Amino acid sequence: MTAPTDHPTLLRPDLLFADGRFVINSALLLDGAGRIAALQPSSGASSDLTLDLPHRALFPGCINVHSHAFQRLLRGQAESRTAAGHDFWSWRNTMYRAAARLSPDDLYDVARMAFLEMLLAGITTVGEFHYLHNAPSGQPYDDPNLLAKQIIAAAQSVGIRIVLLRSAYLRSGYNIPRDPGQLRFFEITTEFLSRFEALTAAYPSTPGLTFGIAPHSIRAVPFEDLRQIVAFAHSSHLPLHMHISEQVAENEACLREYGRTPVSLLAHAGLFSPEWTAIHAIHLTGEEIVQLAAAGVTIGSCPATERNLGDGILPADRMVAAGIPIALGTDSQAQIDPFEDARELDLHLRLAHQQRAPLDSTSGAAPDSSLAARLFDCATVHGARSLAVPAGRLAPGLAADFVTVDLRDPSIASHSAADLLPLLVFGLQRTAIRDVAVAGRLVVRDGRHPLQDEIIARYADLHSRVWHTP
Repeated sequence: MTAPTDHPTLLRPDLLFADGRFVINSALLLDGAGRIAALQPSSGASSDLTLDLPHRALFPGCINVHSHAFQRLLRGQAESRTAAGHDFWSWRNTMYRAAARLSPDDLYDVARMAFLEMLLAGITTVGEFHYLHNAPSGQPYDDPNLLAKQIIAAAQSVGIRIVLLRSAYLRSGYNIPRDPGQLRFFEITTEFLSRFEALTAAYPSTPGLTFGIAPHSIRAVPFEDLRQIVAFAHSSHLPLHMHISEQVAENEACLREYGRTPVSLLAHAGLFSPEWTAIHAIHLTGEEIVQLAAAGVTIGSCPATERNLGDGILPADRMVAAGIPIALGTDSQAQIDPFEDARELDLHLRLAHQQRAPLDSTSGAAPDSSLAARLFDCATVHGARSLAVPAGRLAPGLAADFVTVDLRDPSIASHSAADLLPLLVFGLQRTAIRDVAVAGRLVVRDGRHPLQDEIIARYADLHSRVWHTP
């Protein structure tokens, strides 16, 4: 595929995803400024530049709403009880060891590796939940936003759209002394707010970059500080993301401190709004699900990480029945595959309920929407809503963020327009992904990124220094 240019370009794939389904004889017109100008019949259509894409299907890029890029370094290093203990809380010690060893340049390299892999998997936007702020000693850098800027530079280098969700991390927990492993995370509220303002001021109207607010969790941000941070986010109409009820122990600690679980506490205080994304939100009561639905909150589920850490299974059936949109994230980067995460929303429930396709019969689901279409929305439109980005769909005026797949790939071979979507959602392998575009610019072409070899080589050197150097 030849790269689109700065001039209007017409793309004519064999199949194009439009209005929730794949269609033949349809083309995508790009306006030359990184946006979609129109979807139109391909027969007889032409532009300054017309690109035929035989044996390709084209669909909107996936949205990753929750990433800790530096944790890509942990993959394969914490997969035994000897190395990382038996639960989430002991796993964190391995994560802290990795975080403590990263220089600013190292963070740039590991983030580029994570973002490269996301693009190769068909992810065009990442919400980076960033809480690595300080030097290893716990002291801020001369520029307190240095590490956030390294993350942004990494995203710009590989060409992925990024929403930098700067995280507030104020304490280790209720009645818990400061954990030395968290020294790189800590700030106080006034520092967090002033540094957030300085960070956003450093990037006025930067293409492919927006910002959001991310109080880490109720254990890391005391309630009165949370009130102040939420008010700041709401006054600026920013996306607001927070870890909520990932672990039963988190709920129990909140009950001890405040007499309520996290969702109940925030709901009764009136802090939730449609700008909110509750990350994980696994261990909820029926009443709490109703409260999140009433407030218009999105759930940010990270099935591959939640499975890897033993967090639990998202009650996606009850959430869909309540009308709560579910978006997807890669979190710890244990696996980076948006279609695997999408299918796991249903597959995990199949194991829990010993039934097939439980989300296909959920009463709150749109009656004219197939299970595959609903799961595809979790990977695309719901993520765009969570991060407030003009993407996730192919529609005039939105960003030209898209992916093509090779229809001859073994994982999706023997298809029709009618059954390609369930083939993608339930069977696609990354070998099928050929081209990835962000704002109309091809960042992956024929399955490769132009910086791929250099990024991997630098990451390999970093990985060796972190894990194999005494």
